[in-house]
Amino acid sequence: MMTNRVGIGYDVHPLVEGRRLFLGGVEFQHPKGLDGHSDADVLIHAIADALLGAIGGGDIGHHFPNTDERWRGVPSTVFLREIRRHLDEKSAIIENIDASVIAEAPKIVRRIPEMKAAMAEALSIAPDRINLKATTNERLGFIGRAEGIAAMAVASVSWPTASPEPTAATAD
Repeated sequence: MMTNRVGIGYDVHPLVEGRRLFLGGVEFQHPKGLDGHSDADVLIHAIADALLGAIGGGDIGHHFPNTDERWRGVPSTVFLREIRRHLDEKSAIIENIDASVIAEAPKIVRRIPEMKAAMAEALSIAPDRINLKATTNERLGFIGRAEGIAAMAVASVSWPTASPEPTAATAD
């Protein structure tokens, strides 16, 4: 018997001067980067929260707090590798991940295969289990003014259960 769960994730960071821009584990040439404790990769952070949510594992801030210096400047692919370890402890299978990046710039469509490959490698899954999309905020709000980038993700995870859970129909 398998347990199937779904988790959602969302992240947003401001764009600032003097930082490199990483999305999906890939560096983009851009005049600004995302501000944050790690590399501030909003896409990976949203996916991390979705995966953790699917297994009831809290959130990225619980596992990789911005008060812990060992995570300062770390590539967010490290977070995915660590989350993979948590999934392995449950013998969990990532069924699929669906994510969207919301940004006015940079344009990411041409780099999606590279981003999927980087994240799939970190998670030890096939790239076809990850779907990535990009959209703008139609020049509305802080994202529309190119002051920040956001991402959202949904992840479906399954793992074996020892025995079926009793339901109202089967419970005595």
